[in-house]
Amino acid sequence: MEKIDDLDRKILSIVTKNARTPSKVIAEQCGVSRAAVHQRMQSMIASVVILGSGYNVNPKALGFNTCTYVGIRLEKNLIYRDVVRELEKIPEVVECHFITGSFGMLIKVYAFDNKHLMELLNERIQHIPGVTETETLISLEQSLNRQVNVEIKNK
Repeated sequence: MEKIDDLDRKILSIVTKNARTPSKVIAEQCGVSRAAVHQRMQSMIASVVILGSGYNVNPKALGFNTCTYVGIRLEKNLIYRDVVRELEKIPEVVECHFITGSFGMLIKVYAFDNKHLMELLNERIQHIPGVTETETLISLEQSLNRQVNVEIKNK
């Protein structure tokens, strides 16, 4: 991954606050041309500094009222990728991390309600070969959700 400079950081700072900011506005705030902004954005997309763009959908608007984090213990950590392939088949699983600690994996799951969550756990997730145990943590409220601060520099 290539390094980003101060202009890239300024552009990122603007678009992470509002991805729909017109390039004309970004260019004015950065003191460069719209073509320069466009070129920088394309370069950051190509070099995987920017991972994607789109709209964030409010899960509750679709009826997903239960946000849950599930720690998964594995028979062997070597089967992690096999378990990921099975989790990809469950659309309610929106994140999956291979982690350190007492669990091998941590997933984020959206369910309509506790009954739906119980079905996902008991009938889908716990039946994946190699999953030996799960621990469920229900999120009562999301208090913070933000992008990484692009102004913090690695030394």
